[in-house]
Amino acid sequence: MAAAVACLSLPIAGLVALAGPAEAAASATATYTKVSDWGSGFEGKWTVKNTGTTTLTSWTVEWDYPAGTSVTSAWDATVTNSGTHWTGKNVGWNGTLSPGASISFGFNGAGPGAPAGCKVNGGPCDGTTQPGDSAPSAPGTPTASGVTETGLTLSWSAATDDKGVKNYDVYRGGAKIATVAGTSYADSGLTKGTTYSYTVTARDTIDQTGPSSGALSVTTAGGTTPPDPGGKVKLGYFTEWGVYGRNYHVKNLVTSGSAAKITHINYAFGNVTGGKCAIGDAYADYDKAYTADQSVDGVADNWDQPLRGNFNQLRKLKAKYPNIKVLWSFGGWTWSGGFGQAAANPAAFADSCYSLVEDPRWADVFDGIDIDWEYPNACGLSCDTSGAAAFKNLMSALRGKFGGSNLVTAAISADGSNGGKLDLADYAGAAQSVDFYNVMTYDFFGAWDAKGPTAPHSPLTSYAGIPIAGFNSEAAITKLKGKGIPGSKLNLGIGFYGRGWTGVTQAAPGGTATGPAAGTYEQGIEDYKVLKTSCPSTGTVAGTAYAKCGSNWWSYDTPATIAGKMTWAKQQGLKGAFFWEFSGDTSNGELANAIHTGLQ
Repeated sequence: MAAAVACLSLPIAGLVALAGPAEAAASATATYTKVSDWGSGFEGKWTVKNTGTTTLTSWTVEWDYPAGTSVTSAWDATVTNSGTHWTGKNVGWNGTLSPGASISFGFNGAGPGAPAGCKVNGGPCDGTTQPGDSAPSAPGTPTASGVTETGLTLSWSAATDDKGVKNYDVYRGGAKIATVAGTSYADSGLTKGTTYSYTVTARDTIDQTGPSSGALSVTTAGGTTPPDPGGKVKLGYFTEWGVYGRNYHVKNLVTSGSAAKITHINYAFGNVTGGKCAIGDAYADYDKAYTADQSVDGVADNWDQPLRGNFNQLRKLKAKYPNIKVLWSFGGWTWSGGFGQAAANPAAFADSCYSLVEDPRWADVFDGIDIDWEYPNACGLSCDTSGAAAFKNLMSALRGKFGGSNLVTAAISADGSNGGKLDLADYAGAAQSVDFYNVMTYDFFGAWDAKGPTAPHSPLTSYAGIPIAGFNSEAAITKLKGKGIPGSKLNLGIGFYGRGWTGVTQAAPGGTATGPAAGTYEQGIEDYKVLKTSCPSTGTVAGTAYAKCGSNWWSYDTPATIAGKMTWAKQQGLKGAFFWEFSGDTSNGELANAIHTGLQ
């Protein structure tokens, strides 16, 4: 009953932050976990651990939330705020922590932000610094010897510390598997022919942890790397925000069977701001803690492991499916406005992107970078006037920085109209720097034209009555090839969703409407997994499907229309296909399977 007694429903307005005790900074750590998120609010939890050698008699955790995010109620701590600065202080019964002990307090909150600037008892929450006692350095990148089908021995060069290194934590796939006093560790119980990733961190005499070593990727004996399925690119987008309302996680790629049928994943999106590449959602990217049942390999995250979130789950996915290449995609519809500033200094932009993608915490997760600039020298959510050469210059700088061992790709417009977006930037020049283009051959038409006419959002070819000439896949691919870009650098785009109108009386395309049809997350758009049963296809046009149900009219691709598009893609000599995005598919991945089968 202690938690119930200590529960505090906060009158948030006007609360004043409490001062924290002047404890030694490294005597405690504090770790944040977002326990759940239900869209309109969330549950958070802080865990305080005494990492020192003496008993703590009190503790205080401080953090900042961005404007619009707040605590609404709390338990097991007194939580107050001064503006956007929040403070959690122990209640009477849980302030004493003996060495090695921990305590948690929880709260409900509102808003989308993540905590920043964490302090516990006045010092950094990760325990990396203490006056007069520096944290240890990173150990050397481990090497492997004696590799068998089920085991191997790791060795690394020692870390340094001003007071001495006590031991080392060994991580496999982001999960801590051992703590050892020496500079080697024999791992066992592994699976033959499987790729594993290892890192090591050092602890000093007061349990301060230093930075992680570089990552070692090693494959056990007795197996072979699976071949590239079908020899074609089969790429899907995984969205960082899907882990919230959509409840879609990296593990779903495994349970749906899709992971075995793809070659590449674009992780969407990193931000582009201040002329640099930046993190999109730190919590989803590398902080969210996964339980064993949610995790790709069935192993739960530890509170103190160096990498969690989607990045760690992608690392685990790659260990199971070594053929999959993962690219970090930057920009997208919302964050493309930052590319204009980036294009003003392409070299500086490329440097920032390389530093972020190759950050030692997750460098082994990513195999390159994807740029989704919507649109160079043209208008998307905002208008860009960087000039026709800007895209070429930016992609050239990225290739120069990332080199030939990393993939460099881009998602580009499919506007095949005369004088349209594909004619406003030097896509042919930029093609010299990219491994392939993902041509966004979807969203040609939709209920942003509220009154219609109804039209398929992803037509493969033109058809009688198409609202805009050149707005189809064939026109886009033909235009790009005409600019000298070979089909072997082009991927055809597939939407795993439909676009629709309401107030429609005509079953065939070209009817009038009164507005967008209702959708689960946004008006005028709905996942395929919903539409296949709620509004089954009633016809096809220009190589894609449409459906009339009641007064609603939708267009979307089905396994049958995808099969036709894949046949066309092979006839055109295209590199392959890609899709937006995994969570729109059925639980058994029938659209991803249609792409895989169609490109065989």
